[in-house]
Amino acid sequence: MTAIVRLKIKLDNVKPSVLRRIEAPRTIRLDDLHFVIQAAMGWEDCHLWEFRLGRDIAYGIPGPDWPDSQPLDASEATLASLLTRMASAKTFRYVYDFGDNWVHTITVEARGKADPTRSYPRLVKAKGRCPPEDCGGPWGYARYLEAIADPDHEEHDDMIDWRGAGFDPNTVDEAEIRRILGVIGGVIGESGDSG
Repeated sequence: MTAIVRLKIKLDNVKPSVLRRIEAPRTIRLDDLHFVIQAAMGWEDCHLWEFRLGRDIAYGIPGPDWPDSQPLDASEATLASLLTRMASAKTFRYVYDFGDNWVHTITVEARGKADPTRSYPRLVKAKGRCPPEDCGGPWGYARYLEAIADPDHEEHDDMIDWRGAGFDPNTVDEAEIRRILGVIGGVIGESGDSG
């Protein structure tokens, strides 16, 4: 493996900010990049997802559960092929959970050669904790944070019962993210392709 891409992944419309910088092989398949993003962000991989280029191009896993038109097969495309289709664009989107509609803006920050002393994919930087699954999208997450911060809030007890106490939106377990990405890297191997 000689070529890597540094990606900045920002979860849109949430405060405090949730941001990850990762490096991944250019040859990684998009279905594997999905797993990398899930691990880096802290999602639980329970919902449909897709990568979007503009309005017309989407990659996902085709199947009967899609609400609209079928996406292109993410298991047959690589990050390199997506970058080629992007032409001069610097960003694309990753959408997770079409009900909650978690939109991630992914910016291509750098392209370069892999460091032979490192394994890929790898976490470069993390900021902000991922929202809990199924909390209702950005609007529901804001409501959740408001409720858990105020013991007098009418939904405080329900939210604590639902997800437990001690949720801090500003803390990230970077060591755990790195551990999981190391496991994923071992599965997809040097080529960045699990197939």
